Amino acid sequence: MALLLEHEFRPLPPDGRVETLPFLEAVAHLPPFFDCLGTPIVYSPVKADLAGNIKPPRAVYDSDPAKFKTLQDILQVEKELHGSAWPKTGATLALMWLKRGLKFMLVLLQSISDGERDEEHPNLIRVNALKAYEVALKKYHGWMLQKLFMGSIYALPYKSDLLKALEKGKDVKEEESIEKIHQFVSRVSPILDAIYEMYAAMNAELSYKA
Repeated sequence: MALLLEHEFRPLPPDGRVETLPFLEAVAHLPPFFDCLGTPIVYSPVKADLAGNIKPPRAVYDSDPAKFKTLQDILQVEKELHGSAWPKTGATLALMWLKRGLKFMLVLLQSISDGERDEEHPNLIRVNALKAYEVALKKYHGWMLQKLFMGSIYALPYKSDLLKALEKGKDVKEEESIEKIHQFVSRVSPILDAIYEMYAAMNAELSYKA
């Protein structure tokens, strides 16, 4: 799948520590995914969020690549640096929202890959998008954002159009596109799981609503 597989994520090492630069470089290629979902009023902010939340950890990394080799290094140093203001500050906060946007994307794609669908409307992706929103973002959104999202699901593209967009307009058999989605999700999920585990272990997860 041209859009999802054009820049591979580096496999998670045995120690479970996520290398900063390879992760951020790979994620930097993903914001265009949200263009494939249409509904600019809803997904353009999500796209901008994903792109914007890459910048703070990248700036921290660039300030001292050896010191901030892993995402764990960034959180640990910022915890010591910011004291009681942490984790609601700096790259730690940006990474928190970055992982949530990435989680939405992965759950949506995993749901499509698993064949979850509305049997009466099998070419729609509302079921998949609703699941992704429930899992990844809903509890962090206030009433207005939740209503905005719920209205947006009726403007989502057909599954066939989404798959074609992910293939950058090429006509590819659905089963081939689904297999590529499965490959992408399989590569990224262990990395994202490690990031979520890191936030939980360091008590860095926040539950405030945007």
